[in-house]
Amino acid sequence: MPDDKLRGRQGQGPAWPDVEPIRSTRIYEEIVRQVRGLITEGRLRSGDRLPPERDLAARFKVSRTSVREALRTLESMGLIAIRPGEGTFVREMSVESLVEPLAQVILSGREAVGELFEARRLLEPAIAGLAARRATQDDVHEMERILEDQAKEVAAGLTGLAQDAAFHASIAVSVRNRAITRIISALLDLLTQSREESLQTPGRPTRSHQDHQRILAAIRRRDEAGASRAMRDHVNAVAALVMGGDAPPARPASAARRRGGSR
Repeated sequence: MPDDKLRGRQGQGPAWPDVEPIRSTRIYEEIVRQVRGLITEGRLRSGDRLPPERDLAARFKVSRTSVREALRTLESMGLIAIRPGEGTFVREMSVESLVEPLAQVILSGREAVGELFEARRLLEPAIAGLAARRATQDDVHEMERILEDQAKEVAAGLTGLAQDAAFHASIAVSVRNRAITRIISALLDLLTQSREESLQTPGRPTRSHQDHQRILAAIRRRDEAGASRAMRDHVNAVAALVMGGDAPPARPASAARRRGGSR
């Protein structure tokens, strides 16, 4: 919808977008979903004023009580600001406010952990490929430093968990996209316990360090496909260990180079 049609006449707030009638037993949650979707899609923007409760109830075809509960929820999520005597306004959106719901995921067993690893499989290989294109020499030096520290930790018989997380975070930082950085940070935080357990497995810290070296080697030589493949192998191996089943054997670095090629 064009912006001039959406925002309405000056001083009257936006012309409210079309919404769907609510047919849910938890009505307020559906209102929250639709309003949040309008915000994240940019159809409602920072500073836009929402219609009064009565109008919203009529548009959604629900009670004012459901609207009021939805608005309280949206306010607690940091998406809107309710100003007594003025109205309800869309708050300024930060990357954190859009990514924060990830941090509210409750890890209640195997299924939730599996879903998070699925997210890592989808995201991290693509991010590693992007890092091979965008990472600066300073970024590469930082990754090298982290892996040197990890090697020392592993040699001392420790898990190197902190360096493991730092390496993945440094790859995300190198692509210069704040949303990616926050999402990967949230995923790593949510999986801290399962990753720590996997690194307690004999030989796993060494394997993890070797995987990281392959990823870094591909990033260093600007091999996008190779970096993506090395990251995918790494995440699959960790997921197999955490979720059950045998992880695929590590591919020697020389074989990875032959398969990925140099650029």
